[in-house]
Amino acid sequence: MRLLTFNDLKQQKGIPYCRDHLRRKVKAGEFPKPIPVGGSRRVAWIEEEVDAKLEEWAAQRLRSEPDKSESRRESKPRKGC
Repeated sequence: MRLLTFNDLKQQKGIPYCRDHLRRKVKAGEFPKPIPVGGSRRVAWIEEEVDAKLEEWAAQRLRSEPDKSESRRESKPRKGC
């Protein structure tokens, strides 16, 4: 099991959230909960949980995109162009 710090989330996983927004996402159940590490205020995230959430977001995006092959219309040449 590998733990990710807040900086690791940004640098290695590309998660652009600030600390406050990330806390809101966790509280809303939209991002994995961190675990306490070492000091009283230090936390980290389990990499597998973060990766699973990223995969979930990617799958949601793919489901929400319209299928371009079905909705594609044949383009007709315009007159006067």
